[in-house]
Amino acid sequence: MEKELDRNGYTLKEDENIGSVKIADDVVAMIASIAATEVEGVSAMIGNITNELMSKVGMKKLTKGVKVDVINGVVTADLSVTLEYGYNIPATCQKVQEKVKSAIENMTGLEVADVNIRIASVNMTTNE
Repeated sequence: MEKELDRNGYTLKEDENIGSVKIADDVVAMIASIAATEVEGVSAMIGNITNELMSKVGMKKLTKGVKVDVINGVVTADLSVTLEYGYNIPATCQKVQEKVKSAIENMTGLEVADVNIRIASVNMTTNE
């Protein structure tokens, strides 16, 4: 496995007999974003949209609030999230970190070193 020269992707597998498999950094960011928003207590990614609208927009909207660095097969993810009011912040963030790490590692085979979370806001609206 070797890192591409540009910042657009990472070579996951290269076989001279078959070809190569490359994954774009934005795909890793999208996986992180979707995994984070599936955790109860996470309202949204900053600058992101809700899961219901995902199919109607481009990939760039899905990766807002997420920055990933893939260096030598190791991922560092930085997420900015909005949490729902009333949820335990440390517990919710731990669930996000575990879910994001698991999703990236299971889907890409890359190792995740860090999932850093920044709480950008708290959603104070209720659904009553």
